[in-house]
Amino acid sequence: MSTTDLILKYLDVWNERDSAARETLMTSVLTEDSVYTDPDYAGLRGHDALSEAIGQAQERFGDLRFTLDVVLGAHHDRALFTWRLGTVATGYDLVEFAENRIRTVVGFFA
Repeated sequence: MSTTDLILKYLDVWNERDSAARETLMTSVLTEDSVYTDPDYAGLRGHDALSEAIGQAQERFGDLRFTLDVVLGAHHDRALFTWRLGTVATGYDLVEFAENRIRTVVGFFA
């Protein structure tokens, strides 16, 4: 799977509203020991913690969806990309890959 394809699948995780379907996506996209950090969450570990945070975020965002803006760069086992949340928010994520999945996400809001 290409870097861009993996990032798109990761954004699909954030857009999936059904928790069981989200868990299935997470298994294919994120390592079991994945860690997620952004300005609102510090070091969420594992699928369950991230899925709970995503569910809470979806309650706040309503029908807004994440889309990939641009992959700014990728090398070795890392990539930097920008995303959009509808027309109301943008941000940057730095991801680290392992085992053809994402191990670490560090997010920034723009």
